[in-house]
Amino acid sequence: MSTISEHRLQQLTGRLAELEARLASGTLEGDAFVATSRNYAELEPVARVASEVLAMRGELESLQTLQDPDPEMRALAEEEAQRLKAELPEAERRLALAMLPRDAADQRPAMLEIRAGTGGDEAGLFAADLYRMYERYAAEQGWRVEMISASASDVGGFKEVVANIAGTGVFAKLKFESGVHRVQRVPVTESGGRIHTSAATVAVLPEPTEVDVQIDDKDLKIDIYRASGSGGQHVNTTDSAVRITHLPTDLVVICQDERSQHKNKAKAMQVLRTRLYEKMRDEAQGAEAEARKAMVGSGDRSERIRTYNFPQGRVTDHRINLTLHRLPEILEGPGLAEMIDALIAEDEAKRLAAMDG
Repeated sequence: MSTISEHRLQQLTGRLAELEARLASGTLEGDAFVATSRNYAELEPVARVASEVLAMRGELESLQTLQDPDPEMRALAEEEAQRLKAELPEAERRLALAMLPRDAADQRPAMLEIRAGTGGDEAGLFAADLYRMYERYAAEQGWRVEMISASASDVGGFKEVVANIAGTGVFAKLKFESGVHRVQRVPVTESGGRIHTSAATVAVLPEPTEVDVQIDDKDLKIDIYRASGSGGQHVNTTDSAVRITHLPTDLVVICQDERSQHKNKAKAMQVLRTRLYEKMRDEAQGAEAEARKAMVGSGDRSERIRTYNFPQGRVTDHRINLTLHRLPEILEGPGLAEMIDALIAEDEAKRLAAMDG
């Protein structure tokens, strides 16, 4: 890992002091105050570590040039210098991590979409298992999960389920969950005890604000109709289901889970805005293909990322070759944290290596 220059560190701490002075001046109002506050909040953790590194380097230099005639004092200085030499690389690594480019969407809430893939009824049951896993993990993180829409399968699973997960840093934690999740187990419907392989697709999309994605009413075709299929007593009794087609992109969103047509429309618009934002991000990131190569996961929904093997009680993430023999704990939610933390750490390591060239 390359060493960050003194000049760069002083630039960071100087810039923070400048922003602090502007905020304290009382002359900023409206958008200028908001923008300066945002810049300060983003820079403060980086500048804090930069200041720590500067102090450690300065102290080390002083100790190494100390010419004290007292042998005991020289020994103490040498001992302190050795301690700083041992601690400085870790501080510099923390600084390098803090300086890595951040995904602007990292602190956003996220839309979670899970769809049953190959495997029939068993795939639907596995989709439901994954949804419960993320629900429990979200509860551990103090996040709030709200189901947006769901299409139930005949045996109690999901053909498709979409939910909003609200909280701080949701997308940063869950963004590497997008892809194909595979399960190997004996289905409840299998009388011969044979192991089947099924799959479900997970997509995690950062939620935009209305400012990020502005949708013109004339670009929408909205159809109202009577809900059908599984969905409770109100199904087929009111014209509350909403289908929204975004004409410029041909994106179609359907929501029929609520009794209220207005609630269904609001949820459908939330999903549409999220999918349009993801489309915009994909196009922007396509222009940054080289940068994305350094990431642990591409976010491609067709990429097989993880296998849940019930007979062996293990979960394997194929991108980082990590196997944990804690399948029940992972599906219960708390064990998933270790897998997610390992993915984040590997992504940071790859991006640090890419930054070093």
